[in-house]
Amino acid sequence: MITESSVLETPTGGPVQSAITYEKIPTHIYSDAKAASRAVAREIAALIRQKQSEGLPCILGLATGSSPKTVYAELVRMHREEGLSFQNVVSFNLDEYYPMEPDSLQSYWRFMKEQLFDHVDIPAGNYHIPDGTVAYDKVAEFCRHYEDMIEAAGGLDFQLLGIGGNGHIGFNEPGSLSNSRTRLMMLDHSTRAAASMDFGGLPRTPRKAITMGVASILNAKRVVLLAWGERKAPVISSAVEGTVTEHNPASYLQTHPNTLFVIDGAAASGLTRMKAPWLVDSVIWDNKMKKKAVTHLSLTLGKPILKLTDRDYNDNGMSDLLAQYGQAYDINIDVFNQLQRTITGWPGGKPNADDTFRPERALPTSKRCLIFSPHPDDDIISMGGTFQRLQDQGHEVHVGYQTSGNIAVADDEALRFADYVVDFNEKFGINSPEATRIFQDAAAFLRTKKDSEMDTDEVRYVKGLIRKGEAKSTCRFVGIPVENAHFMNMPFYETGKVEKKPLGEEDILVVMKLIEEVKPHQIYAAGDLADPHGTHKVCLDAIMEAVRRLKGKDFMKDCWVWLYRGAWAEWDIHEIEMAVPMSPDQVMKKRFGIFKHQSQKDGVVYQGADSREFWQRAEERNRGTAELYNRLGLAEYEAMEAFVRWQY
Repeated sequence: MITESSVLETPTGGPVQSAITYEKIPTHIYSDAKAASRAVAREIAALIRQKQSEGLPCILGLATGSSPKTVYAELVRMHREEGLSFQNVVSFNLDEYYPMEPDSLQSYWRFMKEQLFDHVDIPAGNYHIPDGTVAYDKVAEFCRHYEDMIEAAGGLDFQLLGIGGNGHIGFNEPGSLSNSRTRLMMLDHSTRAAASMDFGGLPRTPRKAITMGVASILNAKRVVLLAWGERKAPVISSAVEGTVTEHNPASYLQTHPNTLFVIDGAAASGLTRMKAPWLVDSVIWDNKMKKKAVTHLSLTLGKPILKLTDRDYNDNGMSDLLAQYGQAYDINIDVFNQLQRTITGWPGGKPNADDTFRPERALPTSKRCLIFSPHPDDDIISMGGTFQRLQDQGHEVHVGYQTSGNIAVADDEALRFADYVVDFNEKFGINSPEATRIFQDAAAFLRTKKDSEMDTDEVRYVKGLIRKGEAKSTCRFVGIPVENAHFMNMPFYETGKVEKKPLGEEDILVVMKLIEEVKPHQIYAAGDLADPHGTHKVCLDAIMEAVRRLKGKDFMKDCWVWLYRGAWAEWDIHEIEMAVPMSPDQVMKKRFGIFKHQSQKDGVVYQGADSREFWQRAEERNRGTAELYNRLGLAEYEAMEAFVRWQY
């Protein structure tokens, strides 16, 4: 069960600490990225001030990407509100795409100016960023000069790092050697795929970058690496607990005498102290921990829960659990029964049934259900089987499409659509000057659009119209009235860029309005924490704040909130509180529902590092959930969609 405190900052805001026996790099785990960023910003500020008091420059190595944005925002705040001066700061950035114009939307030069340099008093000549415009035959010379500048400045006092999904630091991709220096690097496919959302697709994403080398980073006096979100969990656990290997360049930091990893709970989920905390420290054996330990033991040993023995518990650090709850036989049955009770083919509750041990209430037999979909396809991708069940079982189902999803439509798809509308109007003499102008202007812009240009308002409108039509098609396919599809167009999203505005009051009010209109008995929301700065997380924050504000209303006393996950990951098995099984036919029907989103098929703009299409990811995830239940000794299903209830 997700409680409010488990998804928000802890009261102290400090790192989660425990005895460490597996970690080879000091690692601080914070409740969220904001709390972690404040701590890192305070350390940087303290170093700047210390150097100022000594009359010395402060030499900073800086990173780009989503991870350090919150650190830079906090430093800017400290400059404005606390008088933190950057007059003595000299900075060297890690990397830059090659080739890359400095004024390009994707340029790290532009990123640093927009995120930090333009908002503080650092002298213009004091910051240095690799030059993405240097002639190819001059790159090697430039890289040597960059190294010389760092050395002449006295070396880096502090190096800030992010980490790529494949373990790269800077753009030192897997295979980089520990003695590598600043150089031109060919980017790994996974790196390019992850960055493709910034460039409007993989074909437009650069293949090379200039980067400081591993040795350049290791020469810094202090190194702090940031990581947010569960997508970074596997590579973080490998870097912190695994062996030093060129296959995970971040693991080289094990050899640095003054390195700290600063991560949030989601990025830490692969560490032993999070996966199996009873192996590193004493724990409170409440029911949640018991369920986590028993399922972990069962999956680790490859034995169904009901076959676990006392010796299995004792040999795997769980003797205290036996001491508190008795023999393995009793514990096994208890946990098995808890898992069994999560499985239901009635996500809206089963009429005329005893609901004592069911995930959902039997009454009212017909519920008003509100599914929040961050993008126009998350409803069908993430919970399409449950969506269909709710409709088939007689519930009143509404979908709130929180954003237009317009940036995920490829330019050629939008151009095809715009040309069709213009040609159709001309053919049949439809006289709507404003409509014709919108589509003509959109088509004209798209034919000459440069990679560095943002979409115009007209193009964004056309792309949003495409996705709106696809969402309506999905609703018709499932069987709900199109008037039950609510297009919310939350303002934070409508920037025309991958970078969105922070969550604002107007966004929360939009969500509140829809909840008050529908008065739901059930709310389904995307609890995907893969990217804490991503659209899903912002949409979830808006829902949670709206629910908190409305919880005093009479209708909210009967409203339960269920969280689903996206196409990227699933809830851990011990967290799941409702699992909705699907037959092979239902899996196929869900696939056809996903196919209604044609603009997201056969070459998704923002595919990420995963080359599979969304329907493939969803099916593999749903089958994987069913397989976990089967491995634990429960019934075998074709696929399952899983949910966790949020207690507000």
